[in-house]
Amino acid sequence: MSAAGDRREIVIIGGGIIGCCSAYYLTRHPYFDPSRYKVTLLEASDIAGGASGKAGGLLAQWAYPSNIVGLSFALHAELAKEHDGKNRWGYRETNCGQVVIKGRAMTEKTEKKEGGESLQKRSAAAISKLKSARIPQDLDWIEPDLMRAYESMSGPGETAQVHPYLFTTSMAKLAQEKGAEIILAQVTDIARPKGKVESVTYTEKASGESRTIPASDVIVAAGPWTKAVLPEAPISAMRAHSVVIRPTRPVSAYALFTNIEVPANFSPAKKSRPTVATPEIYARPDDTVYACGEGDKEVPLPKTSAEVEVNPTYIQDIIDQVGSVSNVLRDGQVTARQACYLPNCTGPGGPLVGLTHDKGLYIASGHTCWGIQNGPGTGKVMSEFVFEGKAKSANIGSLDPRNLL
Repeated sequence: MSAAGDRREIVIIGGGIIGCCSAYYLTRHPYFDPSRYKVTLLEASDIAGGASGKAGGLLAQWAYPSNIVGLSFALHAELAKEHDGKNRWGYRETNCGQVVIKGRAMTEKTEKKEGGESLQKRSAAAISKLKSARIPQDLDWIEPDLMRAYESMSGPGETAQVHPYLFTTSMAKLAQEKGAEIILAQVTDIARPKGKVESVTYTEKASGESRTIPASDVIVAAGPWTKAVLPEAPISAMRAHSVVIRPTRPVSAYALFTNIEVPANFSPAKKSRPTVATPEIYARPDDTVYACGEGDKEVPLPKTSAEVEVNPTYIQDIIDQVGSVSNVLRDGQVTARQACYLPNCTGPGGPLVGLTHDKGLYIASGHTCWGIQNGPGTGKVMSEFVFEGKAKSANIGSLDPRNLL
């Protein structure tokens, strides 16, 4: 495609980070002219209602896939600078490491002083333990006597973070400010007679009415729901649970990949527990801490993100696991108990980013847990596909959907 030609009706399906970033970069492409091009984003539930609002928000230069990570990581920094991302969506650099920790049974008592602070945190003996294990001294919100090892996963400037819900909704709003229209509606059909996109039919969330709009270009960015609107897409779904905790005091900026040795008497309420737990724990600049557990495929993908089922047992597992290694998390307030579905590519490689065999039809899906990290880079190249016919900012031939369709 090129800038020349008749009016273009560009439809994005999916209001997660990929769809919202695609809308943002389409409306900021040099060829974009709101008098000639219309961008419409269709979202079945709510903007950032799925994984894009419930993710951890970690950004890393060592993320996957490498051919889009560098572009996207740099774009995150540019977006934060241009739109005050520090205050608007919590953008900041963060430390990142792997930790091995011996978990406590939840029935164990710890010595506390007034205000709930563990005495051992500030003691000389505790600081000495941190030094001997090469554990950063400011990582004092994990109990030092439980820490066994720490290995840094990032050098200066290699890892950062955003608040995923705030980032995704901000991208949507910024796209709207440049002319994109957002409609809450569930897509029921993409008409593509003779191998060319023609229209999109959807049911409005508010009225329940069915409407059909013309489309010259359709970007399917529906995450785990991609297959529902594009049956041939090799995208599957995996559920992930997470919690948000407001600790008893502010904690230092770390994203932790943990390996927690779970004791046999971990919790009196649960008789069967894994011997090792691996929750990811991310401190956020809004003085909350996000923690997520392992994925599962026990419950099929529901019709929309609003219908995702939360398993209270899995939620309590995460709360118990992080509480077993940190007093400030154990005694903190749980502010969110949630679940979402992540989109996985069922074939080799992934995500899928680019053209399909049908003219005007594109896929941007299958980003697994790296959707927030790779959202800006994906949105940028999707705008290039639509307006220039190919990706120019990154070499993403290995992500070509036509390799698997």
